[in-house]
Amino acid sequence: MANPSVETVNTSSDKLMLAAGVLLVVAGFVGFYWLGSQEWYVRGAALAVGVIAGVVVGLLSAPGKSFIAFAKDSYKEVRKVVWPTRKEATQTTLVVFGFVLAMAIILWVCDKSIEWVIFSAILGWK
Repeated sequence: MANPSVETVNTSSDKLMLAAGVLLVVAGFVGFYWLGSQEWYVRGAALAVGVIAGVVVGLLSAPGKSFIAFAKDSYKEVRKVVWPTRKEATQTTLVVFGFVLAMAIILWVCDKSIEWVIFSAILGWK
């Protein structure tokens, strides 16, 4: 059974746009290294132009547009989250630290008990 949430790039224009976007990003990196003798801002501009152009071309394709819609929906959902107050976050953190401390003590007691049983009671070591 196919997963309906998986998106595939079917049209040749989308494939061409995504390939062009990747090539522009690669061209930006190639330009950055090819201009190795130039000033840092010239090299940085070549890299920035290539990466920005590649991302823009990629976002103009159908998968890019669906990614933008997904990002907008995700942002709307994050805004709906009710974040804990400072007091609630502090109390929850203290409960977690207390539980970790209690478990550490319990595990230490179990470890020492097993060590005593094996080394002292069974093997007779001191």
